Amino acid sequence: MESVESFERLGLALAIGAVVGVERHWREREESAGKRTAGIRTFMIAGMLGGLSGLLEQTLSVEPARYGLVVIAMFAIFSAIFGLYQFRELRAEGNYSVTTTVTAMATFALGSLAVLGNARLAAAGGVALVAILASREILHQFVRTLSWNELRSAIVFLAMAVIVLPILPTAPLGPFGGISPADTWQLVVLLAGISFLGYVAVKAFGQVRGEIVAGAVNGLVSSTAIAVTNARLSAAGHSAALLVAGATAANAVSYLKVLLYIAILAPPIAGRLSPALVAAALVMAGFSLIFARNDTARHTEHRARNPFELLSVLKTALLLVAVGFLARAAAAFFGQSGLLVVSTLSGLADIDAITVTIAGILDTIGAEFAATALGAAVIANTLAKASYALTLGSRDYGARFFLASATALMAGVGMFEATPMVERLLTEHLLK
Repeated sequence: MESVESFERLGLALAIGAVVGVERHWREREESAGKRTAGIRTFMIAGMLGGLSGLLEQTLSVEPARYGLVVIAMFAIFSAIFGLYQFRELRAEGNYSVTTTVTAMATFALGSLAVLGNARLAAAGGVALVAILASREILHQFVRTLSWNELRSAIVFLAMAVIVLPILPTAPLGPFGGISPADTWQLVVLLAGISFLGYVAVKAFGQVRGEIVAGAVNGLVSSTAIAVTNARLSAAGHSAALLVAGATAANAVSYLKVLLYIAILAPPIAGRLSPALVAAALVMAGFSLIFARNDTARHTEHRARNPFELLSVLKTALLLVAVGFLARAAAAFFGQSGLLVVSTLSGLADIDAITVTIAGILDTIGAEFAATALGAAVIANTLAKASYALTLGSRDYGARFFLASATALMAGVGMFEATPMVERLLTEHLLK
């Protein structure tokens, strides 16, 4: 290793210790000098010590069989000394936390990795370590609010994903091109995982930060459920403006969620649909801010559905299979018009399943028609939620929600129609 690279890697080891030390020192910033085992300086030295151990390893361990002994020995000595001092501090305070000791050991190990191994991996590990340390309150709050049913559902789901997925056949089964059980199950994992992000946000942060935040995080789980729930609450006499703010925020997030799906599953149509979806999301978000500008009341709590419940997972899988079969059958018998009808009807109930289905048959129907079919599903889904608002909610709630939905659709459709023309003009300009 050249000397310049050695300096760079040793500097990275020192930087890892510094960022970890800032977080640890901030936790005990009120303590006077000499009252804490480790602060920012100690963790910087720990990171640098790990890096220096790596450099010594490269210098002294000439024989491959002995490679690693220097780092292991230094790590053991460092851990023993640090653990002894930490034990004395915790004993004096009556504390039983071992977090700081384990953090110091991890900092040393990352410093060694920065010199001996993958520097990018070491840097990423340092950032991840600081993120975990800084998330103490959030993680503790999440565990306090976690119920046994939620934990059991996650365990069952993980068992099914780890045990069942490897043995599922990958070859398509059934008529009209068939459906791959393994691919379908992987999509179930993707949909449930993204929805679980919203569920975790609700559990960790709570829903006491305003209807916009509550609606946005729940929009990852189900924007339709938020629209229906808020409509019924408005009919019961709750603030229509605040409830619409939450529902429109959920809608804005749902548009972005569709964009995320197609970016992952169908990149060829992401560019075609992204301007329309972003425009619709921005309009919905703007209306949400307008409706919530006088948010001073305490809003009603909603209970988010756990997307990892076994029954929910099975329903998602069956829905994907059913929509996929109907879409393929309609395309085989009626061509593009049949697929467009199925896409629109599916969008009335759920947008996730038809998004996944269209992504799966993209090679068969072409990118342009796939974008049109998915756009029709998004329009149908938005109109369905607007109809729920008009029929189930108060007059004020329904009128506000319909106004926001209609404006968002006009913006999205207008952007969808204008995108090819803009792309053509840009191409002609670049060719000149």
